[in-house]
Amino acid sequence: MREITGAQVRQAVEPFEAPSLARGITQIATSIGLYMATVAAMYWTFGISYALTLFLALAASAFLVRVFIVQHDCGHGSFFASKRGNDVLGAFCGALTLAPYAHWRRQHAGHHANWNNLDRRESGADIYSSCLTVAEYRALSPGRRFLYRLWRHPVLANVFFPPLVFLLLYRTPFDTPKSWTRERRSVWMTNLAVLAEFLGLGLLLGFSKVLMVQLPIVFVTTVVGVWLFSVQHRFEDARWLRRNEWNFIDAALGGSSYLALPRILHWMTGNIGYHHIHHLSQRVPNYRLSDCHRDSPLLHPARPLTLARAFSAGRLTLWNEQSGRLVRFCDVKL
Repeated sequence: MREITGAQVRQAVEPFEAPSLARGITQIATSIGLYMATVAAMYWTFGISYALTLFLALAASAFLVRVFIVQHDCGHGSFFASKRGNDVLGAFCGALTLAPYAHWRRQHAGHHANWNNLDRRESGADIYSSCLTVAEYRALSPGRRFLYRLWRHPVLANVFFPPLVFLLLYRTPFDTPKSWTRERRSVWMTNLAVLAEFLGLGLLLGFSKVLMVQLPIVFVTTVVGVWLFSVQHRFEDARWLRRNEWNFIDAALGGSSYLALPRILHWMTGNIGYHHIHHLSQRVPNYRLSDCHRDSPLLHPARPLTLARAFSAGRLTLWNEQSGRLVRFCDVKL
């Protein structure tokens, strides 16, 4: 890795950490506003052509991904300067994305404390941002190796599980300690808001129509969103470090991706592809990440992650400590 000091990082990111009220409001309009308008158009076209309705679901899903990025920034306290403003907006977004705001925020904080740290995988870890080493995988029994591989099969991990996580798992405070009262309450309050939304629309428009409109949006949004989250830390030359080697600069620039997307896709995904900048400073709002990347070449990762490499990264599940690379199951000799 290049030798970059904390002072250099601070100097590079600090000018971009200040929230912009005007840009924040604009993003609300182009995420929440356009999402709601597109969903309304889906209901309007439902009786004309369901194929057109499903086509519009793709646009609605893109806007809902942007809504989730707004929620994500609120959770980091970076979207607005006001903490209360962030929390109110974040909770509203959570009712749309189905991810309870306070509950998700605290879990996500664990990820930011320990990402790509091989000795802290039990804290803030999940199947999308953690992995076994090759030696650990070889030490498993055949049955446990089979289950580990099954759980991480690309179809299950990237297509089947994401909707279930948002539709079912987030409806309960699953692994939340009882002492996290605010986080547990956010789950029940989000459920209440989602139920009220479903009942209101169902009574007005018909419950079958609501399901046929909303479920495709949930499916596409969660699949795209979870895939984006996955490739942010699991790609061929991502760096996973032991605790005595880990530091946030190396982990951000070597263990977080810069997903090199066309400009329109950066916009549609709320600039989350500049994930290396986000891990260097959680205080940079998403609408300023591209500016920080453009003006701070010192912080550019050595190798951008192209779309082609990102699509092939779904099978990279094991960390080879000898080669210092993520590898596929088929690359490991037992």
